[in-house]
Amino acid sequence: MIRQKNLSPLRLTASRGFTLIELMIAVMVVAILAAIALPSFLDSVRKSRRADAFTAITTVQQAQERWRGNKAVYATNAQLTLGISAVPPGLGLATATSSGYYTLALSGTSATEYTVEATAVGGKSQDQDGGCKVLGARIAGGNVTYGAGSAAIIWAAVNPDADRCWAR
Repeated sequence: MIRQKNLSPLRLTASRGFTLIELMIAVMVVAILAAIALPSFLDSVRKSRRADAFTAITTVQQAQERWRGNKAVYATNAQLTLGISAVPPGLGLATATSSGYYTLALSGTSATEYTVEATAVGGKSQDQDGGCKVLGARIAGGNVTYGAGSAAIIWAAVNPDADRCWAR
C-alpha cells in the first residue's frame, strides 16, 4: 500500500476588520463625494422650490384677470390679502407662498398693467438662489414678461430673466 502524504487543507485566515489606513481612505472617498454632490443637490432643491413661486404668481395672475373683468383697474397690493366680501373687497390671497419660501407683492397697478413679484424669504435656503431670488411677471397692455433677479428685477433690460430662472 502506498501511503499518501497527509495534505492539510488550506487554512483561510479570518479577516479581523479594516486597517486604519483602509478606514481613512474610505472616509476620504466619502468626503470627496459629499463635497461634490451636496452643492449640486442643494441647487436642484432650490430649482424645484421655484415652482412654489411660479404657482403663486400664476394664482395672482388669474385672480387679477377675474378682478379686472369686473372692475376698471387691476387690484393693488393693499387689496391682495383682503377677502372678496371685505369692504373694500380684494383678491383674498396670502402674501406668502404655500410653503413659505417666498413673499408676494403687487406693484404698478393701473387699468392696463401690474407687476407681481415673489421674493425669497431671508434666512431660508431660497435666499441662496443666486440670480433667482426675486421672480416676477409684468403684465402690460395684455403682454406678459417674466423676469428674475438677485435683489430686484430690471424690467427695462432687454432680457429681464437673464439667468433663465423661468426656463430651468
